[in-house]
Amino acid sequence: MKQVAVLVGSLRKDSINRKFAEALGKLAAGRLEFRFVELGDVPMYNDDLFENLPASITRLKNDIASADAVLFVSPEYNRSFPAVLKNAIDWGTRPYGQNSFAAKPGGLVGTSPGAAGGAAGQNHLKSVLNVVDVVLMGQPEVYFQYKPELFAEDGSVKDEATKAFLEAYISRFVQWIERTSEPKTSAQADAA
Repeated sequence: MKQVAVLVGSLRKDSINRKFAEALGKLAAGRLEFRFVELGDVPMYNDDLFENLPASITRLKNDIASADAVLFVSPEYNRSFPAVLKNAIDWGTRPYGQNSFAAKPGGLVGTSPGAAGGAAGQNHLKSVLNVVDVVLMGQPEVYFQYKPELFAEDGSVKDEATKAFLEAYISRFVQWIERTSEPKTSAQADAA
């Protein structure tokens, strides 16, 4: 089963995007294994830290590099994506020549209480992901206005239309990962 590094762009304890990511993980069960990447202990990007690299950076880079794909789950703040995601991207692509995201199949989803559901923030994030060589799936796009009634008490997707749409997204993402993954040597496969 393909492993997906999930980067949630919110550190808030009661984050709606974290809840959404967990619900999506439940829908993906049996087809993809979601591994949530911890971003809360990652310091702000600073080249000086390479002299004595914090363990959180090594873990971040390894979590991304060892995954078969990456999924960004992003809220929208002021028509952009959160600094915590930009910080993770900056660390994940440095130092030069050690880009953990390089040629990695990727997906981008998110929700927001606003009517546009995070569309503007996703558009901004797409341009950054393109530059860092994430092979981003373009369709279907997943951004929607968050409403508590879409989800059940256990965190699963309750609304049938939303569930069907997200199931279709997961199916397409599985196909995207298969189609765009670089073949691994036997040594790389053994190390994973």
